[in-house]
Amino acid sequence: MLEQPYEYTARELIEPDWRRLPGFAEVTDEDWRSAQWQRAHCVKNVRQLRGVYGDLLDESFYADVEADQAGRATMSLLLPPQMLNTMVPAALPSTAAMLADPVRRYMLPVASDRLPGDEASHPHAARDSLHEHEMWAVEGLTHRYPTKVLAELLSTCPQYCGHCTRMDLVGNSTPAVDKLRFDLKPVDRQAEMLAYLRRTPGVRDVVVSGGDVANLPFKNLAAFVEGLLEIDSIRDVRLASKALMGLPQHWLQPEVVDGMGRLAATARARGVSLAVHTHVNAAQSVTPLVAEATRALLAAGVRDVRNQGVLLAGVNATAGQLLDLCFALLDGASITPYYFYMCDMIPSAEHWRVSLGTAQTLQHDVMGYLPGFATPRIVCDVPYVGKRWVHQVAEYDRERGISYWTKNYRTGIERTDADALDRRYAYYDPIAGLPAEGRAWWAAQRDRQLTPVGG
Repeated sequence: MLEQPYEYTARELIEPDWRRLPGFAEVTDEDWRSAQWQRAHCVKNVRQLRGVYGDLLDESFYADVEADQAGRATMSLLLPPQMLNTMVPAALPSTAAMLADPVRRYMLPVASDRLPGDEASHPHAARDSLHEHEMWAVEGLTHRYPTKVLAELLSTCPQYCGHCTRMDLVGNSTPAVDKLRFDLKPVDRQAEMLAYLRRTPGVRDVVVSGGDVANLPFKNLAAFVEGLLEIDSIRDVRLASKALMGLPQHWLQPEVVDGMGRLAATARARGVSLAVHTHVNAAQSVTPLVAEATRALLAAGVRDVRNQGVLLAGVNATAGQLLDLCFALLDGASITPYYFYMCDMIPSAEHWRVSLGTAQTLQHDVMGYLPGFATPRIVCDVPYVGKRWVHQVAEYDRERGISYWTKNYRTGIERTDADALDRRYAYYDPIAGLPAEGRAWWAAQRDRQLTPVGG
């Protein structure tokens, strides 16, 4: 429960001084603002990480990162300098400060973060935890909701989040995960997506994602969006890019700003809402460059820039942390807080996940502080169901950490399933946080290799 009252204080955004880091000590303002420079100096391995921090961090920290990459990591390292610079932003980093830092905790995982042994993954964890691939109408186009689709245009990002829900497809393979790959060439895949949408007028809303659209050459992104805008039934187009926070320099490039202006003008003329969705999980990630890039998009004519964060233990899973983040987004950068998702049940993610009960308490505690239009909804993305507000649960066994949910529509794979709207669908709390009786019950299920009732 949030200690009342939360004290609102308007805070000025600060761009941390990157020159405090040994590897960036000689970097000029001009280079720092260059998207090309940022991409060229991303950290992709421990050797490059050591080149940024040098002796500021103990060898034990580098070994911890290396052990995670060689062991349980589902995503390879990819960290732009912009994002590294927001870790321990107000001081010279130390090992202890880095280990405690919320941005580091989800963007630069270490082996010691993860729970030991079988506890690291829930028994129901899955590579494609939301079963999106089963719902592909054509390759890369997930048609899960009646009026909405997700278009995965590519499988790369400018930065890789440790908790990525699409870890089975996005990014490079790791020792723990041999990644899937698209079969079709990008131009053919996108042509099939557009063809499907032309013959499916019941779809009005397209989320253009991946991966991250910031990794597409802008002319390729523009061509796909222009194709969407030519389809009469499409009324909403949302571009998904964590790079607005992780690599705002991309969105500040003149050719990108001008191109977004052209797309926004076309969308307005055709009565279509064009928005950008980003993914910020910690208030310290909202810097003046993020605000500048956001306002450039809004000035170009984008209707809204909205944030879809993820609830992560040790990052933002207290009401104070969530409110600090929401006010930084709204007041500092003109980004509308929109959703916070519960972390999906992917492998080795139990140290990040929080219980449904915790999420319900957080939703309760953030109410009344923000304007209604900017009060985020905390949602559980239930496998085979979709987004549900955390208080929409039909039944919740708190001892065993099993919640049951119902749905009000059929996905494309359930058209002939007469029971789809009557069935209860299960979601599971992290086992480590359950009461002793619940942990013992799950231990017995593991020993017997049984599937829990309702699974």
